[in-house]
Amino acid sequence: MAYIAPIHRPSSVRHALQTNLLSPDEDCLVVSRTNRLEIWRLSEEGALSLFRSKPVNGTITILQKLRPKDHPLDLLLVGTDRFEYFTLAWNPLTNQLDTIKDPDREPGEQHMRDSQSQDRAIVDPLGRFVALHLWEGVLTILKLGSRRTNATNLEWLGQIRLSELFIKASTFLHSETGHPRIAFLYQSRADASADYKLATYRLTSDDKNTVPSEFNPDKHREIDIDVKDAGAAMLIPVRKVEDEVKRHHFRNVESAKAHLGGLIVVGETRLLYIDDQTKIQVQSPLKKANIFVAWAEYNATNYFLADDYGGLHLLSIDHSGMEVQKMEVVKLANTPRASELVYLPAQNLLFLASHYGHSQLFRADLLNPEPAQRMQLVQTLANIGPIMDFAVMDMGSTTRGGVGDGQQEEELGNEYSSGQARIVAGSGVYKDGSLKSVRSGVGLEDVGILAELPHTRRLFSLRSYGSQRTNTLVVSFFTETRVFQFDPQGEVEELESFAGLDLGVETLLAMELSNGQLLQVTPKAARLLDPESGVTISTWEPQGGDNNSIITHVSANNEAVLLSIGGTSLVSIAIRPNELHLNHQTAISEQDSVACLHVPPQIRGIGVVGFWSSGTVSIVDLQTLDPVHGETLRDGPDDASVPRDVVLVQVLPPSVSGPTLFIAMQDGYVVTFNVSLSTSELSSKKRVILGTQQARLHLLPPQQAEDFYSIFVTTEHPSLIYGEEGRIVYSATTANDATFICPFDSEAYPDSIIVASDSQIKISQIDRTRQAHIQDLPMGESVRRIAYSPKERVFGLGCIKREIIDGEEIVQSSFKLVDEVIFQRVGKEFPLETLSYTEIVETVIRAELTDSYGNPAERFLVGTSFAPDPDYAVNTDNRGRILVFGIDDNREPYLVLSHPLKGVCRCLAVMEGNLIVAGLSKTVVVAKYEETSTTTATLEMIRSFRTATCPVQIEVKGNIIGIADLMKSLTLVEYIPASTENKKTTPAALVEVAKHGHAVSATALCHIAGEDWLEADERGNLILLQRNPEGVTNEDKKALRITAEMNLGEMVNRIRGVQVKTGEGAMVVPRAFLGTVEGGIYLFGTIAPHAQDLLLRFQERLMTSKVVRTAGDIDIKGYRAFRNGERTGSEPLRFLDGEFLERFLDLDEGTQREVCEGLGPTVEGMRSMVEELRRMH
Repeated sequence: MAYIAPIHRPSSVRHALQTNLLSPDEDCLVVSRTNRLEIWRLSEEGALSLFRSKPVNGTITILQKLRPKDHPLDLLLVGTDRFEYFTLAWNPLTNQLDTIKDPDREPGEQHMRDSQSQDRAIVDPLGRFVALHLWEGVLTILKLGSRRTNATNLEWLGQIRLSELFIKASTFLHSETGHPRIAFLYQSRADASADYKLATYRLTSDDKNTVPSEFNPDKHREIDIDVKDAGAAMLIPVRKVEDEVKRHHFRNVESAKAHLGGLIVVGETRLLYIDDQTKIQVQSPLKKANIFVAWAEYNATNYFLADDYGGLHLLSIDHSGMEVQKMEVVKLANTPRASELVYLPAQNLLFLASHYGHSQLFRADLLNPEPAQRMQLVQTLANIGPIMDFAVMDMGSTTRGGVGDGQQEEELGNEYSSGQARIVAGSGVYKDGSLKSVRSGVGLEDVGILAELPHTRRLFSLRSYGSQRTNTLVVSFFTETRVFQFDPQGEVEELESFAGLDLGVETLLAMELSNGQLLQVTPKAARLLDPESGVTISTWEPQGGDNNSIITHVSANNEAVLLSIGGTSLVSIAIRPNELHLNHQTAISEQDSVACLHVPPQIRGIGVVGFWSSGTVSIVDLQTLDPVHGETLRDGPDDASVPRDVVLVQVLPPSVSGPTLFIAMQDGYVVTFNVSLSTSELSSKKRVILGTQQARLHLLPPQQAEDFYSIFVTTEHPSLIYGEEGRIVYSATTANDATFICPFDSEAYPDSIIVASDSQIKISQIDRTRQAHIQDLPMGESVRRIAYSPKERVFGLGCIKREIIDGEEIVQSSFKLVDEVIFQRVGKEFPLETLSYTEIVETVIRAELTDSYGNPAERFLVGTSFAPDPDYAVNTDNRGRILVFGIDDNREPYLVLSHPLKGVCRCLAVMEGNLIVAGLSKTVVVAKYEETSTTTATLEMIRSFRTATCPVQIEVKGNIIGIADLMKSLTLVEYIPASTENKKTTPAALVEVAKHGHAVSATALCHIAGEDWLEADERGNLILLQRNPEGVTNEDKKALRITAEMNLGEMVNRIRGVQVKTGEGAMVVPRAFLGTVEGGIYLFGTIAPHAQDLLLRFQERLMTSKVVRTAGDIDIKGYRAFRNGERTGSEPLRFLDGEFLERFLDLDEGTQREVCEGLGPTVEGMRSMVEELRRMH
């Protein structure tokens, strides 16, 4: 039984439109993201803000707007990939989208062929008629009612057979007669060499527009012309412009001129304008050939165009009065590749919706004399789709050796929700391609900027005398200290003096003690102050006046101060009533010095000290400064890392765990130990990497009703460390430029923090709701494949670059490296060959193979294919290569092996014994890899297995090879090594041991656990297959049975398995992550046996009761049911939809109680279970 939930919802935008949905006077933007509708409103500044997001139980393929007669607001027409369509209207009373027309299925027939292009719906300019292209050679016509009582009802008008089978584009024309007219750009045959033609028809045949036309090409065609451009694929209707001179029908057409009001055919090499009244044509060649993919009207004579290479253009009709002279196209800007263009005239904005990259909002200023300023970027809507491939980086993986004294480091699992796992995805296509790092984290909301203050060293928050809440901020610089005070309304005033603080020097520590007194420590002295009078009560100063008598490190709690003088001696001071009393002072060994120190706020009598030279940490007695327990932090003689910051606090509840010691190392690792309160011994060492440089650990005090701390970590990847459900959570934050923080719980800014960066100080609030945080590395090319090497700490990328050079499209593949921490490219790229063919990267994996000295070595394996260049004769019989790369000390890739192949290398895997498994065009091959020197190796084929069609992906588990086939689903093959018995040698063999008998076009495969395999297909189905080697009959043993299946609604490109430790009572065990074409990332898990029955009944109750309402009210069971060309299910099989289950939390309590009736647990119990499921991601 399986479970799936989204980590990152689909982010690509395929459909968008401008509409007056909410108000007659307000333009809003409606976009679709796979199965969600989003309504975006425009602010006065011209920025988009999300107003509503509504799920749809279906993959949205159609989105259009309708305008009922005499109605002030638009309706939305939505269609899904299951040919279901419905209309929506905005209800201002409930602030919700209401379903006006319940879902209808387009009545197709079994013999109908799907339309070659995507499902399309076009609407006439008045918004009353709809034409659907769903089937080849069939046009479905719908119409809004004409009477007031049925004006919002979409009625069936008819389904018409067309002689134009291979339609490339269609549009409604602007009509002055009130009778809708439609145009088709089509091919006479399916092959590319067929002629392109344009035909127009009147949509209806009667005056009342109630009877559809027969679309007889001999009787009803109004325009029938040939289009002399084999790349034509777009039609733009041109509005008629009012003019004092009325147009007339000409008997002598030869003397007529082309006027505004017609149609533009946009081709690759030319533009063709046709006057739809006189049929006169005006043709204009393009300066450069191009492929245009989207358009939007700016006005009657200017149109925005977007091309396939990310160019944004303006098409202008040059006219004299009403007469069309010519057309020209001018490039405006470089943008992501558009899937839709939407012009918002109210604020002169252009929205570019993109599936290939980020969607963007531009302000159009076409009259600006500076060409570069004519399109100004206003806003970007992030998109991580399409995800071509991804890798899972475990930030807590422990590739280093064990700890001293026989203690072993505890392995951390790939827990995405805890921030341990980072998903690094290759997303986007060609110039929009990039590397995206996705990590679970918390957000910071900026509520105010205090000042532009660079070079801040430290921050401290205090209360002024008599104040009940924090109201004073102490800011320390290299040579001075400044104080800012906040009033209850949030107004800020800088003070010249405060409570006797020494403001002429740097402040190392300023804190309020439990008795109300203040403690200030500077490089020269520690002082105890009375906050009311500002009098210094007690002072302690180091002896001597040289540089070695400077206080360099300090930490304190309410009872003691621990400080270091010059890094060479430790001093312990007791805080007594009105006195700073010296407990002890000791000198550090000449061979070592203090690197960091800390006094725990909750534990009495001990301190923690980290040392430079030895790389050790010690817990010391504050009375005597004698070490109580010590631990070395280095793993060997080559490890020179130094502890740079340390804290010892209670992060988890005391009932769950004791205090935890956190040590920030110089190399970016944070090392943790569990600390025994009775003996101060350290145990359970763990490592988490948070950057390449040392991190600073800032304590955040316990919240109300809690007695455990949080830790804010400032580094390249800032994190918030806190306890949740008995585990330590490392959540990424958005404070990428933070250098120092401190808590600030004031009356005007409750539960806030002060954040200092290199340039300013601001006030922020932490939103502890975890969400995906994305870091972007633009590559300018498709990152088709990615592999992660934890040993080398790099990602290996297989990239494909496409660019236009002198009018010629050039495609180049390469292999690159990217550092895992700094997230930047390292080393030089390795370009693949482009001789008489173009070599395309097909697969990249990381493996540990044996080098020529017999030692394990990290290697990247790359499989390629050769795409013949039609302009050159192919001078080789090879169709691909296997490349093996090593990484040298300078982190440069170097080639170890280049092995030519007779077939395309689609996929690669590695088995024990230096065996490489390659999926070629029609076979799977096992070969022996052997390195003969540091830069040479051999590859010898051992055995091959003939697949049904073409292997899409292979997965190796032990000696079992899983083969996902392009058409014939999953086959399991066992590799049997060669053996010798009684002097008789048996050669190695590949034996088929199990097979899934259904026709499935696989796209991704992953071994889950035991005998379970997860497969995804091109229709968005997920299938969990299980092998039964203990079956009774031979057929049972060889048949892979389906144990769970569901339709995800998105095509999955990659599945990566993970291993996560879970508690005994966990309901779901995470098993894999999935990346989709639409930019979605999903968590897949298996259900624990004790929770299966309850969760299945719970999902069934939610589905059948239909209390979870969605736009269109489409049945959730049908949406999630398996569907392909062979069979269609009625509901998901033993598969839990996590996102659907979580909607239970949005129901009112009365409805929740009805759903839970008879299930067993109480309403509170079910809410807690669903909350637990949600916290997993």
